[in-house]
Amino acid sequence: MAVKKTSVVKASAKLLDKLNDAIAREIQVAVQYMWQHVQWGGVKGFAVQSELKSIAIAEMKHAESIAERLYYLGGIPTTKPTPIFVGTTLKQMIEQDVKDEENAIKLYTQIVEMARKEGDETTNRLFREILQQEEDHHDTFTTLLEDL
Repeated sequence: MAVKKTSVVKASAKLLDKLNDAIAREIQVAVQYMWQHVQWGGVKGFAVQSELKSIAIAEMKHAESIAERLYYLGGIPTTKPTPIFVGTTLKQMIEQDVKDEENAIKLYTQIVEMARKEGDETTNRLFREILQQEEDHHDTFTTLLEDL
């Protein structure tokens, strides 16, 4: 019989739900960016392919870190991504990627605040670190969009 482990930190159901929202989003963009990397070609595509791949891998690492934290707090990580949008033109792809990063920044800012209010310093710190990386991704995508 498996014994459910319990953490020292008690997280609210609302915070656990937000962590699952974050996991679903990270899975979504990891697949989305990787498929964009695979499917896009041409001169402009060549310039962004490696960046899309690199960001996709970073997003999967985020999903893993968040899932580990959620599980420690007593939650069960989701396996379902939010809707994936690959796009058919490079401009369409990058415009969607900008929106997805903006949504992540909003969600992760909320999680940082919730974790702070609940006294969960580890979740707070984890999401501050991820938030900084998401802002970097947003900057990358908005910069790429300037030339499309």
